[in-house]
Amino acid sequence: MTIKFCFTVGILLKRTFIVLCHLQRTFLRMGKIKDGVFQIAAGGSAGFLEVCLMQPLDLVKTRFQVQSSVADQTRYKSLVDCFLRIYRQEGGLAFYKGILPPIIAETPKRAVKFFTFEQYRSIFAECKSINPACGYSLAGLLCGVTEAMVVNPFEAVKVRLQVDRQASVLEQSTFAMARQLIKQGGLGTNGINRGLSATMWRNGIWNMVYFGFYHSTKSYVASSDSELKHNLPIRIALSFTAGCLACIANTPFDVAKSRIQASIQTRAKYRSCLQSIAVIYREEGLLALYRGLLPKIMRLGPGGAILMIAYEHIFEFLKSNFD
Repeated sequence: MTIKFCFTVGILLKRTFIVLCHLQRTFLRMGKIKDGVFQIAAGGSAGFLEVCLMQPLDLVKTRFQVQSSVADQTRYKSLVDCFLRIYRQEGGLAFYKGILPPIIAETPKRAVKFFTFEQYRSIFAECKSINPACGYSLAGLLCGVTEAMVVNPFEAVKVRLQVDRQASVLEQSTFAMARQLIKQGGLGTNGINRGLSATMWRNGIWNMVYFGFYHSTKSYVASSDSELKHNLPIRIALSFTAGCLACIANTPFDVAKSRIQASIQTRAKYRSCLQSIAVIYREEGLLALYRGLLPKIMRLGPGGAILMIAYEHIFEFLKSNFD
């Protein structure tokens, strides 16, 4: 009787253990799903805030990148000259030309950026042979390439709108431009997805440096995550520096992307990313590949800080209130 009782209890304990293991895995999966939802929501919200604040500098950056001829009478001579002439000739609303595509794109773009980065980071964290710093950089590279696939059609429309020097018009021209690109070249790389490879290079390198630098240096400036969490100036400085370094690293690819997407002809001078970089270097010199770097740093340095700090705070708020 005692043996039978012990045997029965043993079976019950075994089955209870199995059920608990299944429940634990279920809760872990639910926790990961919930974290994923929080990452998507926080990333999208941070992206929307960042683009609304930094759009004027993005327009100035694009104008600098697409001008090529030194003899061009309409050429902008400096950052201040560009701001003043846009305001005088096109009006204050001109600084928000092309804002609708990034507003539409930024929510899914930043959501994809942070969500995929966290997923790639967790994958590389499980590979013990990969250094954590390399893991952060590789995760950033892959999330940037993934992000580029989502955002490139919006980038193509935005660039074509931003290089238009006519007085500002209603934003429904955004949809007219999208229809025009599709009519000219379809949904492929001759149409709405023009410059896809350059966007993948640009976003991949930017995110590789941005996430790699920020997450790698966090451990050197604070003994714990909780200490860094309460040290806002350090986090702002790190994310600002990460944004600036990422700009320096990816600007040649950004210039190539802008030239490709600004081209109207099917048989354009600028066709692919590396070919465009080679043409610009050969015809205009090395400095031409860094045209627009100052407005880009002014836009993505603070923008990188806004993005990271907003993401972390929104994510923590969601975790603490809805987890």
